[in-house]
Amino acid sequence: MKPQELRSRIRKLRETASVTAEFERVLTKRGAWDRSRVWYTTQKEYWLGWLSQYGGAGAYGRKNFNHSAEFAYNHICCPPMLLWLGEAAGASKPLVAKAKRAALAAQRNFSAQCAAIRKVIPWKAIESRLNRDHRTRIQRKAIRKVL
Repeated sequence: MKPQELRSRIRKLRETASVTAEFERVLTKRGAWDRSRVWYTTQKEYWLGWLSQYGGAGAYGRKNFNHSAEFAYNHICCPPMLLWLGEAAGASKPLVAKAKRAALAAQRNFSAQCAAIRKVIPWKAIESRLNRDHRTRIQRKAIRKVL
């Protein structure tokens, strides 16, 4: 999957996710994260904005931008962003809660917290959920055309 395809799939996901919202509150209480200091209002908006620039240098001055969605997922350094994708893509609530706990138990830096989340919800799990939902939408459209 390419980053632009991931962006297309993310557009169809819900804006909010309860476990992620609670995670953000805990990080805010710890002084590790502050919604007032970011340009986006939701993690979905962050993903869409971030991926919109993935085909070029973007805000980070990328030199190589011919990467997969898996590469993008594995290079995110924002724990709420990763947790939201897992939750919004449909990972089970117990699995998302486990990823949240793992991130909160990790060292208090975003790289370690992201690694903890990815260990519980790896890219293959995200891709599988997104592909399953995509196939279901295509099948429903086909059925409606027949009917």
